[in-house]
Amino acid sequence: MPTLKELFALFGQSGPAQEVLGITHDSRLVQPGFVFVAVPGVPLPSRKPFDGHDYIPQAIQNGAVAVVGMRALRLNVPYLRVSDSRAALADLSAAFWGYPAQKLELLGVTGSKGKTTVTVLLHHLLQAAHPPVGRLSTVGIKIGDEELFLPGHFTTPEAPQVQEMLQRFVAAGCKRAVLEVSSHALALERVRGLEYQVGIFTNLYEDHLDLHGSMENYFAEKKKLLERSRFAIVNRDNPWTRSLAGRPNTWTYGAEGDWRAQHLEQRSDGLHFEVASPIGTFAVQVPMVGSFNADNALAAMAAAARMGLSVEQLQAGLAGFPGVPGRMQLVQSEPFRVIVDFAHTGASLEAALQTLRPTTQGRLLVVIGAAGNQDPSRRVGIGRVTAQLADFAVFTEEDHRTEPLEAILETMAQAHGDPRRFALIPDRREAIRYAVREAQPGDTLLFSGKGHERTLERGTETIPWNEVEEVREALREGT
Repeated sequence: MPTLKELFALFGQSGPAQEVLGITHDSRLVQPGFVFVAVPGVPLPSRKPFDGHDYIPQAIQNGAVAVVGMRALRLNVPYLRVSDSRAALADLSAAFWGYPAQKLELLGVTGSKGKTTVTVLLHHLLQAAHPPVGRLSTVGIKIGDEELFLPGHFTTPEAPQVQEMLQRFVAAGCKRAVLEVSSHALALERVRGLEYQVGIFTNLYEDHLDLHGSMENYFAEKKKLLERSRFAIVNRDNPWTRSLAGRPNTWTYGAEGDWRAQHLEQRSDGLHFEVASPIGTFAVQVPMVGSFNADNALAAMAAAARMGLSVEQLQAGLAGFPGVPGRMQLVQSEPFRVIVDFAHTGASLEAALQTLRPTTQGRLLVVIGAAGNQDPSRRVGIGRVTAQLADFAVFTEEDHRTEPLEAILETMAQAHGDPRRFALIPDRREAIRYAVREAQPGDTLLFSGKGHERTLERGTETIPWNEVEEVREALREGT
């Protein structure tokens, strides 16, 4: 374990030769021997931000041997003042864990839509060819075939968890790791110092403007991933990512990309298409729903090929893909189809409903909510999309946190506009059961928003949650 002297020296300061046992920015996680980094909160329109400096007394009480912060303070433990606490948190975490990223070939995936699917699929391809491979993503962590879950709903966790997971990958014998990288992670220095062999930018759509302020700022943060990558793979079809197509050391994918899907067919066992690419033309089959997943498969194949996988390895890996947990996951096909998905924005929900409509014989019903303490435009977009594309909607809770749930539901209802075609049911468990009772043979019932997540944030309470199991239980009760 490093000492305070060694860690403080990174910032040109002196410190005692006392062993450090951990780094954290969360005072609740401080244990004796930890360094506490006081990080200012992120200002959002919906709430006043927390400030880690206010929790320094609690951290010291819990056993912090040193504190890092941005204010001029006098404390009874060693104190390191820095100009940027978030940058310091990342630098200290990397040093504490022995710079594990330097021992791995990293592949990073970012974008507004599709990044989780691309991350999981790319990990599967690399893992099938050259195990073990690490994965850090929204749907969980994988060390080879072992699956882990972190608390919270972050796409990319904070820097101490990122560095710890990278070190666990190294300890398990991984030579490569695939990281799903959010714009929050890039803007808030969670992945500071990481460099990537391949960076993938799937697309950009309006989202997270509460943090970034504008689409231009949002794009600039996402683009950082490619600036830190030796080779880039970008979507040729998206207006934002198309502008990156002319960069050196770049492959594109999409209708006019270097990697293209030809003769696409949607069959009962998934997608079948021919790939035209810089490494040749070949046929593939992948057990996934939705033509848009052909593009996700192209992005993952391109990255895997760049890392040396052959056509035969790509074909075999795609054919054996088990799917993405909670992402267009088929729970039941008869007498009505039941699917669990993570779509939780207007754009992602629109894509999900448009995918399901052509293969729905009866009505298309959706159960969905909108998260609190996040961009309010999301709930408006969800309400409008359900009015346009679903036959009936059930609006319910989805991590409303400290925002009044009734106000969130009312916003979605107003955006929808037709009370004959929606119901407001605040309790998500009851909303699921209501929808199952309403479904008729030939209908498609989409439970959207929670997907793979394992908790539900209800006010100040966080309760265990498994959407697929809740749906299955409701189906059992209905038989």
